[in-house]
Amino acid sequence: MTTVPVGYTYDTQLAASPVSEQILTELLTDVMWTEGDARALRRAGEILLPRTSEILDAWYDFIGSTPHLVTVFRRRDGEPDPEYLARVRGRFERWVVDLCTRDFDSQWLAYQEEIGLRHTPAKKNTTDRADSPASHVPMSHLIALIVPVTVTIREFLRRGASEADDVEAMYQAWFKAVTVSVTLWTRPYAPDLW
Repeated sequence: MTTVPVGYTYDTQLAASPVSEQILTELLTDVMWTEGDARALRRAGEILLPRTSEILDAWYDFIGSTPHLVTVFRRRDGEPDPEYLARVRGRFERWVVDLCTRDFDSQWLAYQEEIGLRHTPAKKNTTDRADSPASHVPMSHLIALIVPVTVTIREFLRRGASEADDVEAMYQAWFKAVTVSVTLWTRPYAPDLW
């Protein structure tokens, strides 16, 4: 992945997240995050990053075959918008990279806020100049997608692991990191409840 996906703004000047680093620390505590998880996630990244396209194929096969999920990518004529799907896919691939390689710091928090906003009426369709009639991604679907984004990873880790690797530790670290990410993405849906 050498090109920067359309709309990928991680390394730009982003507005600070309303979520403090203290709250992030609390969320990481809530998911039982450890230094061992940080190491396991980095190792998972070494295995997953060369396979991001294949991982996204699996996720997109699921989303594309699930009518209520693909609805948020439809044009006004009711057909899925392939350009919109492709642009989001590029950023989704970068999210895998960022999750496994970036420090969970203020810049990471700021970009999680941006991702969250892009799922809500505040920014849905804006980044990609999409003409989807869907004004937002339902928060319930966002939360439920933790499962397919997690369970599909175990096989990729298993296939790429060496004998010395602890696949279960990498899998658990991935699950915890995904849960924290999606939790942060929900903040724009209910900002007064944070």
